[in-house]
Amino acid sequence: MESELHSIGELARASGLGVGTLRYYDGAEVLTPAWVDPQTGYRWYRPGQLADARLLARLRRVGLPLADIRAVLSGHQPHRVLDTHLRRLEDGLADARRELSLIRTMIEQREHPMTTTPSDLRLTVRADGLSAALDAVRFAVGADPELPALAGVLFEADGPVLRLVATDRYRMALAELPALGAPQQPVPGTTVPTALVDALRTLLPDDATEVALTLGGGTFRAETPDHRIEGTTPDLDYPDHRVLTRLEARHRITLPAADLRAAIETGATHTLPSGPHGADCQVTVLTLTPDGGLAVAADPTPDDVHIALNRDYLLDALDAGRPDQLLLELGGPIAPLAIRTPGRTGTFSVLMPIRLPEPA
Repeated sequence: MESELHSIGELARASGLGVGTLRYYDGAEVLTPAWVDPQTGYRWYRPGQLADARLLARLRRVGLPLADIRAVLSGHQPHRVLDTHLRRLEDGLADARRELSLIRTMIEQREHPMTTTPSDLRLTVRADGLSAALDAVRFAVGADPELPALAGVLFEADGPVLRLVATDRYRMALAELPALGAPQQPVPGTTVPTALVDALRTLLPDDATEVALTLGGGTFRAETPDHRIEGTTPDLDYPDHRVLTRLEARHRITLPAADLRAAIETGATHTLPSGPHGADCQVTVLTLTPDGGLAVAADPTPDDVHIALNRDYLLDALDAGRPDQLLLELGGPIAPLAIRTPGRTGTFSVLMPIRLPEPA
């Protein structure tokens, strides 16, 4: 038999993979040998496995995750897997460029603190757009006194848009609106405290009135023709929302918001210790139906495509912005759920899933 097979050393030399790497992929059930000598434990491979080993070496070279490598080698939608990974790499490169630009700006500020970037940034936005953005993210603002960096809304200028971000670690909400005066290069965002955010929302008219925003220098100021509000901002680092919102949706479902809300309010729930600090909370399990729809499941099976979520957080996300239609993106039971409004690309929320207990 051995004369018809490649030894692990031969396969390693022909594919460029190390012997230890081949052993690892055998243990991970990615590339298993055709025969293992029961006396010596030595691995032997079929001639046809050389092509798989060479493909595996290239997949490793581009950083494809183990699960995706397994999918490609098994022939399970390989082109879709590669397209998704390419988008992930492109997003990562864009993030790296943005971060390096910010790093360069910070280095210049350290080297020339009096002559480089101005202490504040002035933007102009429409009042109704800012109101809608605040309404879309306010529900996700953190309230844990042990996490003061999350007690507010991040205002982040990014080219022609102003992005608002809020999170309490269990959910995250983002909203974008057009802004005039934003620099082409990204600048560090400003976290506006919750009380100041709420006061700002109160004074905003729901019309096209222009609002002048001043960010930076430890202060935040908003001015309309009739009102002005300002306050101090904390010097705390906000989480990198790009990492948390780089999602890979396997299922997309569009449905009326009112239908989903009614299903959640009348559907089954589970009580689990999954709230803040381990407190009990009511959990709703969403599952895909055979016709591609969405339903609330009472007892999902492991084979169902489902996701378990904090019921109150889910209802809060549905209420944010009061959309008529929703686009839900599911990646699986342990992947975050994205809730989008069709036509508003940069405005969406993300809910962290809750792991259901194993069936007895």
